[in-house]
Amino acid sequence: MRSVNHVASRARRKKILKLAKGFYGRRKNVWTVAKNAVEKALGYSYRDRKAKKRDFRGLWIQRINAGARQHGMSYSVFIGALNKSGIELNRKVLADLAMNHPEAFKAVVDQLK
Repeated sequence: MRSVNHVASRARRKKILKLAKGFYGRRKNVWTVAKNAVEKALGYSYRDRKAKKRDFRGLWIQRINAGARQHGMSYSVFIGALNKSGIELNRKVLADLAMNHPEAFKAVVDQLK
C-alpha cells in the first residue's frame, strides 16, 4: 500500500484556492481551473510591477512637458538645461512640482533660463 501525504497535498491546493478568492465562476473553486487562473494572474502581477514603473515615468514626463510649455520651453530643452545646470531633481519630483506647486516649478524654470 502506498503512502500518500494528504495533509501536504490538501494544503497545497488550499493555498492556491485562497489566492483565487474573488475570481468569477469556476475559477474560484474548481482546482484545475483555479490553478491555471492563479498562475496566469501571478504572471501578470510580476510583469505589471515592472510595467507600472515605466507607465509612471511616462506620466511624469507628460506633466513636466505640460508645465515647461506653459513657460515657453519644450520638455527636451528643459531636461537638457536641467542637466547642464547641475540641479538634481528627478522626474517624479519635477512632475509633482509642475502639478501641485506651479510657483516652485516656475522658480526652477526661471533658474534655467
